[in-house]
Amino acid sequence: MDIQLWREILDPYFLAVDELKVKFQHLKSEYNNAGEYCPIDQIEGRVKSIASIIEKAQKKDIPLDEIEDRLVDIAGIRIICQFVEDIQTVVNIIKNRVDMNVIQEKDYITNSKPSGYRSYHLIIEYLVHTTKGAKKLKAEIQIRTLAMDFWATIEHSLQYKYKYNIPQTIKTRLSNAANAIIVLDNEMAAVRDEIMDAQDSLQLKDNIVSDILTNVQNLYKVANKREIIKIQDEFLKIYKDGDLYELEKFRKELDIISESYRAQSLM
Repeated sequence: MDIQLWREILDPYFLAVDELKVKFQHLKSEYNNAGEYCPIDQIEGRVKSIASIIEKAQKKDIPLDEIEDRLVDIAGIRIICQFVEDIQTVVNIIKNRVDMNVIQEKDYITNSKPSGYRSYHLIIEYLVHTTKGAKKLKAEIQIRTLAMDFWATIEHSLQYKYKYNIPQTIKTRLSNAANAIIVLDNEMAAVRDEIMDAQDSLQLKDNIVSDILTNVQNLYKVANKREIIKIQDEFLKIYKDGDLYELEKFRKELDIISESYRAQSLM
């Protein structure tokens, strides 16, 4: 790695991160559009700064010209899940893709680090196409729950502050917090079905309301103002009552009204 050309060297990694984020975001959209539960809650990505790369290379005694071969996390993707069970689902999804070749995996969920760090790491080979041709590079995908991510973010900040020499008192507190997160994730898993039902109901309500408001907006072009006001008042009353059944019933009735106006416009 020619340090003078570090921007050009890192460009393909930025491309890889951008592409991977788009692909996982599209996967999430596919689940949502199909009305199915998505094991992916959030997607984040980054390329290591040149300072972080040099620091890690020096720490691991890696010559600069071997960085791309020996550092596997220059490009990093973080996938956040709601539940521990979702992590293995995401791992399987990635392993079954033909555009991401898994070459290494580390299960820090089953076997957490001594510090308490828990996450699932996959190292993949990924092909990007640049103006200079195709380039196969390595990227690290970290998969963890929201609670694990919170702990890891705090621990990383402390490691940076203390230059990887965290005082024992803080290490003990971090370890206790890590144990508490295990309990939290287990509790969330125990009520997973209830949480998912609540989220499904909320998503259904959002979809119904979106359809109703789209119909109201379209009716503004063809119906008289008095009728539109009456429809809006009825919608707001039903929405305030919070009855999902009545809201769905209102949507169907509004669909019929909208369809009748469309039919008239075609005559």
